[in-house]
Amino acid sequence: VIAGTGNSARNAEDRLTTERGNDYLFQGFINCDQEEECVIEGNRVLGHINDINQYFESNSIDEIVIAMPGHFTKEIQKVVKVADYHGIRTIYLPDYSELFGSQYSISKYGEVDAVNVRSVPMDRRFPRYCKSAFDKVFAAVVLILLSPLFLLLSILIKMESPGPVFYCPIRIGRGGRPFKVFKFRSMRENDDSSKGTLSTTENDPRITSLGATLRKYSLDELPQFFNVLMGDMSVVGPRPHRRFLDRQLQASVSNYMIRHYVKPGITGWAQVNGWRGPSTTDIQKKQRTEHDLYYVENWSLLFDIKIILLTFGKKAHSAAY
Repeated sequence: VIAGTGNSARNAEDRLTTERGNDYLFQGFINCDQEEECVIEGNRVLGHINDINQYFESNSIDEIVIAMPGHFTKEIQKVVKVADYHGIRTIYLPDYSELFGSQYSISKYGEVDAVNVRSVPMDRRFPRYCKSAFDKVFAAVVLILLSPLFLLLSILIKMESPGPVFYCPIRIGRGGRPFKVFKFRSMRENDDSSKGTLSTTENDPRITSLGATLRKYSLDELPQFFNVLMGDMSVVGPRPHRRFLDRQLQASVSNYMIRHYVKPGITGWAQVNGWRGPSTTDIQKKQRTEHDLYYVENWSLLFDIKIILLTFGKKAHSAAY
């Protein structure tokens, strides 16, 4: 018997059916509170909690599973008391989904159950190791294969305008920690965006002729493979933002900071779906963040490979400037 008739009770039935199969004969549900929305068909409700003593006396019950929200304290205590009186084993199944949604996980913290409110695949050590190993190997191979291109671009950048080859702005990485990101310089040396105050705009006059080509094909991002080797970035992940933009999005987009659970990437799920460039409208901010969060919550190595392959397609560059 399951004590409860709400979503928690229905989830409990699904779990018990999956885990125990035909090891037990399930009789039905006990309605424990009139205020709880009943999602169980009427003919499967055996009775009300006020009649539970009589039901136990008239039927052979081995076990009752309590599946009610934790704030139903009095009802839970009553079920336990009556079950103990009849010698019926009692199991309490806490359902945290009403509090935390579907992303939580449960582990042991000493002798106590600990709930990770927002569990993501890379919380586990082995997936983190796999991603890190893939990142390092992929970045090393790219840097070796493209070393002639790096040399050529460095020469062209120096020839077109005075200044350093690399532009190294501060971006926000995993856990909200700042780091220097490497990019081929695509603007003139007197660009004020190094102060973190200006965003690049379409047809920006500060961009050099070579810089426009670098940006069009995302070649200015190639030095970020050095960031991957240094451990600041991943090949795939949410794109890193400047601090002031990070704070702006934190204040305006729900759950935005969850994207900082993982390292930022050179390319990402948002970018291959066309959400790249500046985020100025509410739709751009929301869509970009939603795609980033989907990646964080559904990561796999195959997902990374899929995004890398998509990055080489037209879709990844259609909105770049």
